[in-house]
Amino acid sequence: MSFSETLKPSLRPTPPDTAAVLARLHALIGPDLEETNRIIVEQLNARVELIPTLGTHLISSGGKRLRPILTLVTARMFGYSGRSHALLAAVIEFIHTATLLHDDVVDKSDRRRGQATANAIWGSKAPVLVGDFLFSRSFQMLVEYGDLKVLRILADACAVISEGEVMQLVVSNDLATTEAQYLEVVSCKTATLFAAAARIGAVVNGRPEEEELSLARYGELLGRAFQVVDDALDYASSNETLGKSIGDDFQEGKITLPVIHAYQHGSEEERQFWSRSLEEKARIEGGLQRAIELIRARGSLDYTMGLARQLAEEAKAQLQHLPASEEREALALLADFSVSRSF
Repeated sequence: MSFSETLKPSLRPTPPDTAAVLARLHALIGPDLEETNRIIVEQLNARVELIPTLGTHLISSGGKRLRPILTLVTARMFGYSGRSHALLAAVIEFIHTATLLHDDVVDKSDRRRGQATANAIWGSKAPVLVGDFLFSRSFQMLVEYGDLKVLRILADACAVISEGEVMQLVVSNDLATTEAQYLEVVSCKTATLFAAAARIGAVVNGRPEEEELSLARYGELLGRAFQVVDDALDYASSNETLGKSIGDDFQEGKITLPVIHAYQHGSEEERQFWSRSLEEKARIEGGLQRAIELIRARGSLDYTMGLARQLAEEAKAQLQHLPASEEREALALLADFSVSRSF
């Protein structure tokens, strides 16, 4: 039975059920994912007890593990039979977790994945330092692995992610931010690690460079779609579903695509509201509800989701350059999942 045939008939050709997609992904690479989790626990070990305590708090808090799953699935796509892909998937998760720890401190976020953030529990200093530890441990693991090409891919990714963090800081609270600038931040902060995670699966198999680059491009487009949807959900979902406080982006003054579109298409009065709320950081009574109303009235959520669907389709198109397989089909459904999810 093929991957898509395990889904309910009523879900085809409409976007697949999110839980069904995740369940099948886990079934496809279950033992690999268990090995990745074992390595994560092992490598979190440190002389200072706060490090594994704080690291485990975030890593075990219900994340979807999409980035390490990308490495595991793309490695299996070409018949890989070794164990190194699980180690590299753990490295990917460590890098991702480190960026989340730093993000939550910068953004002063109180919730992530439905739980209190590390900085809400331990303050801002410990998460920053533990994030630094996870970055350092990641590169210890990569040196032990010993493949210079993989090391270069992930080192380059970490540099680009850091640039994206600074770039987002520069454009924060600035309504002159363009859609192109927004997408550049998304590409750096989110899509870069997706691209590296997908590409590594081809690298460990020694596949031709054109297949590496097709998977890297798939991962980049998937990461863009995923983040664009995240930014839409902040104005469309619920606290319980999303796992964080709705309107966090609004409260933090983040200039995301729904805001950019609503601002550009709004009246002068609406622009003044956005300016007071995001640039001047004025606390306006009912401000979040007003923001949601304006975003919906201007069709900004539809526009944002339309872009996300376009990116997902472009991601799936990259897979056509690769041999047909159940894993390739899984990656296509993962792209659909990225835009059909509600969390």
